[in-house]
Formats: sequence, C-alpha cells, structure tokens
Amino acid sequence: MKCFVTGGTGFIGYRLVESLSEKGYLINVLVRREKDFENKFQNVIVFEGDLFNIDILEKAINGCEYIFHLAAYANLWSKDKTLAYRTNFTGTQNILELALKHKIKKVIFTSSAATLPPAKDLELVDESFPIPEKYLTEYETTKQQAEQLCIAYTKKGLDIVIVNPSRVYGPGFLNKSNSLTILIKKYIEGKWRIIPGDGTQIGNYVFIDDVVSGHIQALERGRSGERYILGGTNASFNTFFSILADISGKKYRLLHLPLPVMMFIARFELFMAETFGKKPLITPPWIRRYQQNRPLSVEKARREIQYSITTLELGIEKTVKWLKTI
Repeated sequence: MKCFVTGGTGFIGYRLVESLSEKGYLINVLVRREKDFENKFQNVIVFEGDLFNIDILEKAINGCEYIFHLAAYANLWSKDKTLAYRTNFTGTQNILELALKHKIKKVIFTSSAATLPPAKDLELVDESFPIPEKYLTEYETTKQQAEQLCIAYTKKGLDIVIVNPSRVYGPGFLNKSNSLTILIKKYIEGKWRIIPGDGTQIGNYVFIDDVVSGHIQALERGRSGERYILGGTNASFNTFFSILADISGKKYRLLHLPLPVMMFIARFELFMAETFGKKPLITPPWIRRYQQNRPLSVEKARREIQYSITTLELGIEKTVKWLKTI
C-alpha cells in the first residue's frame, strides 16, 4: 500500500511516517525543506514543497492510495494575517481536489481538539457537541473551516475521516508542534516555574504513540465524514505538574501566575510583535484558551476505531526517560 503524508517534519507527522514505514507502507512525504527531514527509511520518498506547489503535489500524490494530511499553520502570530487561512483552508482544498482527481481511496485529515467547545460544568465534551459560535484564535477558526470543507468533499464522493488530537506530548522532534514536551524538558532543567492562573483548569493530554496509532486506526476503521477525538487523560495544570514532579523527582516550588498578570505579559508580547515583528511567546487569545476547561471523551474512538490511551503517569514516565537520553 502506498500513501502520501503532508507535514512530514512536524512532531506527529514524522512519528507517523516512522510507524507507517515499520508497517511496510510505501510513503511519499511532503516537507517544506528536505534538509529538515531525516530520511532513514528505505520505503520513503521525500518531496520538497508546500501546499501551494501543485506540480509537486501532483507528483507526490500520483500512484498513492491514501493521504494523511497533517500540514498546517499553528503559530501564535504572523505578520501575514492571511497565512493561517491560506494554509489551513486553501491548502487543504488543494489536497482534496487532487485526491478527487487521483481517485484516492481515503483521506485522513488531522484537525485539532481546539475546534471543540470548552466544557460547561466540567462535562466531558465529545464529537456530538455543537461547534462554538466564535473561536478565540485564527488556528481554531481555520481548522474548523477546513473540517467543514472536508465534510463538503465527502458529498463529492471522497472518503474522508477527521481526527482531533488534544494536547500531544512525548518523544519526537522538539519543535513548536511539540511544545508540551519542551515544557516538560524545561521543568526538569529547573527553567519552568509557572502554573497558569490557579492551576485548576482542566485540559486533555495525549501521548504521541496513541495519536500515531489513532491515525492508522482511523485509516483502517474510520467512517467517512466522521470525527474522532484522539485524546488521553483529563487533568488540571496542578495535577499535570504534580505528576511530573513525582516522576521526575524534581519538586520545584511553582508560581501561580494570576490571569491579569498573564494578560499584561501577553499584551506586551503582542505589542512587540505588531510593532517590531518579534514573535510573541504568547498572545491574549491563547491565554484565554488556557483558562477554559477542556475535558474530552474518547469513547467514540474507542468504540469505532479501537482507540486506546496511555495514562498520563505512564506517558510522562516514558517522556522523562527519553529526555534523559538526548
């Protein structure tokens, strides 16, 4: 079997290529810069380009049966205000058009759990919940628009399954798409001493191996037009750092940073970005996101694609052990 993977230098993308290679797939992978992709695989061909290089995409898709579309724009801020939309929506449209043209058997589109609404009264949010009337960030907005585009293309005859990973961590590239593992690394090194707000806000944390397996399970068992949350353990910031402290043996005193202070810092970062082009560490919309409760249910994925999770304790233990080896 032969597949095409976009976003091959991303955290999830590269680990997915590794897993597909081990399973014997022939893989064409799209990367923006070939030098950023360590091609240690005999059954992988690398194509350098982006979602707007139609000629390159044509060559990469030709002869493939399946597509995993992971490439996306997820930066906190860009001077080009159209970049998120063009990448996440128009880029996805380019992939889907070519999938139709080349009669691709199945497309797995990697969206995000960010497109789901925050919880009310700590209820577990699942795929059946209505989408929010308004999102806080361009990333959420454009990812939801791309999901709707995928649904529209299923009506044209494409078999498309959407997966929604939550906060992913674990061994892999330490780049912007693996920011949670970078945070874990900084904590172990004594370089991270902050808990947002009072630390009670709940998020969902998922180990990278589960997300990779979930993509392949979605290919094998996912139903066209359906979404599957690829999540893990629901935990507060306080719980997350407590588990990390116990497993790493590093029990630092952490500062609970009040929301007004965080917003002041974020507004200053945004001002510096807009004025001088300096990339911000955080922006006000993302501060607001992390103040929301976002517990998730993975029951649909368990039931329909045989998805399973690694506990947060075990996932952090594996991540800490890996970090000690690099």
